[in-house]
Amino acid sequence: MPDRRTFIKDVSAATAAVAISSSSFASSFIASADKVRLGVIGTGLRGQNHLELLLRRKDADVVAVCDVSDTMLTSAKSLFSKAGKPLPKIFTGDNYAYRKLLEEKNLDAVIIATPWEWHTPMILDSIRAGIKYVGTEVILGITLQDHWDVVKAAQNGNAHVMMLENVCYRRDVMAAMNMVKQGIFGELMHLQGGYQHDLRGVKFNDGKTAHDSGVEFGEKGFSEAKWRTVHSVHRNGDLYPTHGIGPVALMADINRGNRFISLSSFDTKARGLHEYIVKKGGKEHANAKVNFKLGDVVTTHIKCANGETILLQHDTNLPRPYSLGFRVQGTNGLWMDGNNSVYVEGVSKPHQWDAAKVWFDKYDHPLWKRWTRDAEGAGHGGMDFFVLHSFIESIKRNKPTPMDVYDAAAWSAITPLSEKSIELGNETVEFPDFTSGQWMYRKNDFAITDEY
Repeated sequence: MPDRRTFIKDVSAATAAVAISSSSFASSFIASADKVRLGVIGTGLRGQNHLELLLRRKDADVVAVCDVSDTMLTSAKSLFSKAGKPLPKIFTGDNYAYRKLLEEKNLDAVIIATPWEWHTPMILDSIRAGIKYVGTEVILGITLQDHWDVVKAAQNGNAHVMMLENVCYRRDVMAAMNMVKQGIFGELMHLQGGYQHDLRGVKFNDGKTAHDSGVEFGEKGFSEAKWRTVHSVHRNGDLYPTHGIGPVALMADINRGNRFISLSSFDTKARGLHEYIVKKGGKEHANAKVNFKLGDVVTTHIKCANGETILLQHDTNLPRPYSLGFRVQGTNGLWMDGNNSVYVEGVSKPHQWDAAKVWFDKYDHPLWKRWTRDAEGAGHGGMDFFVLHSFIESIKRNKPTPMDVYDAAAWSAITPLSEKSIELGNETVEFPDFTSGQWMYRKNDFAITDEY
């Protein structure tokens, strides 16, 4: 793993001091296009979500898809038929069939929706193939070195890598972001978020049905149970930080006048997954003998350069309703997702919460005001539309993506850093600066208009 000085030296030699700014990669691109030609790598359930939205657009053509599963490819092809669109070229056969897809001429971009451990190699191969826009599902990589490798590759290849973190476009999140930018909460002090989602019925199934159908995983599992659960066996940390950290990082100007400087993580004991197997499959089931390493609740505390603190929680192995647990608190008030409430000193009644809807209706983000109808029917309450819309519009305009490779690296690197902190006995670890100091000069231009 390179230290920052080694990284700066390597990049300087390779790129002759490429400037890291919101417009740094635009100069080498061809003129804007009216229609974007895409390849999609991974046509599982999440990949099919993306395909459905892309097939609704008049400005995007999916010309190639790749997957190793005949079942998923069959489902994906049916989406083209339903949309009345011509079938794309199909690439399959082995785990590296995607490299043949990357050899296709005139591809403007690729979208990667595969198991986590494939994201980094697929991103790197895409950049080597000359692809200038790469959209990847969360997370960016497994190891800290993965994150450095992707950042360096994007710089050297004049490429944009956007992690498709859809929660940054959730309607209430964007309204809260609008309130932050207008100073309603005062100076930011503390933020919270997380991934608090009972995934037991996702991590295990019967090998045929994706959700709530059995206690198999790995080779006997289907969909996410086939690959995701193995991470809970071997790893212990915040394995899925980006839904929580992405929105609050943008509010706190991370990589744009602010940055993460240190992190510490704590884990509870692991009980939830074992008890689920025993309850659903019996104590004699082979999987009841598996020792899961992932703590049922992992809590991570981050310190920021400008003095804010951020608290994240990863909670996927216990019974609970879904919540991302957002809290945005400043010197003049706060929003709390858990009780869906806002308090603003001098406006709210003293010591009484207001319903968040009253404030969020008033501060509804311009993006949602303009594109609500287009987002109807899109996944996850419409926010899937916005994250793909921003990616496609960036390509058409030959502009940097609103969330860039430095965001992807900083948000996703929380996972290996939290693993390291826990392994060292909850020690505070230094957070790397993926921008190599340029965070001090970059400006936050995320979603400042109603365009994308």
